[in-house]
Amino acid sequence: MGEVTFDLHTHHERCGHAEGKIEDYIKAAIEKEMNVIGIADHSPYFAREEDHAFPRITMAKSDFPNYVSEVLQLKEKYRHKIHVLLGVECDYFPGQMSKYQKGLSKYPFDYIIGSVHFVDDISIFKKGRWDGLTQKEKQKTKENYYHLIAQSAKSGMFQILGHIDAMKGYYPEFSAIETPVIDETLQIIAEHKIAIEINTSGKTKDSGGWYPSDDILERALFHDVYVTFGSDAHVPERVGDEFEAVKQRLKEIGFKEWVYYVQQKQQIVKL
Repeated sequence: MGEVTFDLHTHHERCGHAEGKIEDYIKAAIEKEMNVIGIADHSPYFAREEDHAFPRITMAKSDFPNYVSEVLQLKEKYRHKIHVLLGVECDYFPGQMSKYQKGLSKYPFDYIIGSVHFVDDISIFKKGRWDGLTQKEKQKTKENYYHLIAQSAKSGMFQILGHIDAMKGYYPEFSAIETPVIDETLQIIAEHKIAIEINTSGKTKDSGGWYPSDDILERALFHDVYVTFGSDAHVPERVGDEFEAVKQRLKEIGFKEWVYYVQQKQQIVKL
């Protein structure tokens, strides 16, 4: 397949911490002459009793069918201008995923992004979570994070794993914590033939740059891990943000292709 520009990770106002409607993100992609735009807002907390447990984190369970139907309607509306994909970003919580599987399996997702946002029941983005920890405790926390990512890869629920070093977001020193767990995790991801995204939203956090780091991307290439692209846009202006720069960097690292998903089938695009 020739030049295809795509962005598989965009949010909108339903999650409570992004701006704009789904249509605004699609229009932004069309303006940038992209071929493929994926809508992948945060899945509801299916394992919670409440309908809308955390309004500033994700949508209500009762609103989820509306989300799906709106994406599908817009897919049809814009089909002559851009290929709109139905995605979702789903948290990984050990022991709770059967409820998520049940909640997601009713709908025709093109892909599901699996993301770890909580380690030891604390948000990976919580400022201060590293304060007062010994080096050994920091290493253990990092290993717990990657063990969850590895479990999510093994779960069979996801085509893509989201921002696999996002824990550095508000703690840039995270990247320097030495542990063999990253290579072990990449090996598992490769064995399960799922993709990791290059997510350009790191620039909105203290760490700057992208998720994951070049060092992890080099290791991912060594392990033959598939890669894809997601801006993780929470405002329409960020759709496709740095797509060309990421493409160039991947080529420099040595990647020959990247992927996106239609009806959960991998589409390979040459770099």
